[in-house]
Amino acid sequence: MVVNLNASEIFEIAVQIERNGAKFYRRAAELFDDSRIRNLFLRLVDWEIAHEQVFADMRNELIAQGPELSTYETESDVIFDAQSMAGLAVFGNSLGPSVELTGKESITDILKIAIEKEKDSIIFYTGLKDFVPAEPGKDKIADIIKEEMHHVRILNQSLQMQ
Repeated sequence: MVVNLNASEIFEIAVQIERNGAKFYRRAAELFDDSRIRNLFLRLVDWEIAHEQVFADMRNELIAQGPELSTYETESDVIFDAQSMAGLAVFGNSLGPSVELTGKESITDILKIAIEKEKDSIIFYTGLKDFVPAEPGKDKIADIIKEEMHHVRILNQSLQMQ
């Protein structure tokens, strides 16, 4: 089946997810004096920023290759478009981190929220991988998925220590 998909928009969504993830973790770091917790969230900020750059680079590479890359064939039974993919953009909600995280949440609350957001990011990136036409791009996304899974493990470990 042929899916009309604007790759530039999809990668822009991925960039925004990572950007918003960095804002979320930066806000979470601001809420705690405990250096161990603060450093955990600041490390996550750095990783999200690195992922943002990877997706921005991938988007720019596709744009440079021309508009013919805006339509992909996929074997998926589910038809994704930019709008439905954006609906999965868990860090892309309309609330900013300063509204979402009021400061009244416990570390346990924030860790649980972060774990769910990371899991939803994994789902989004798994769907995104189906729309990348070349192996190097698929490999980059697969690496980011592995890193997001690593984030879930780190957050789960931190949650168990609470």
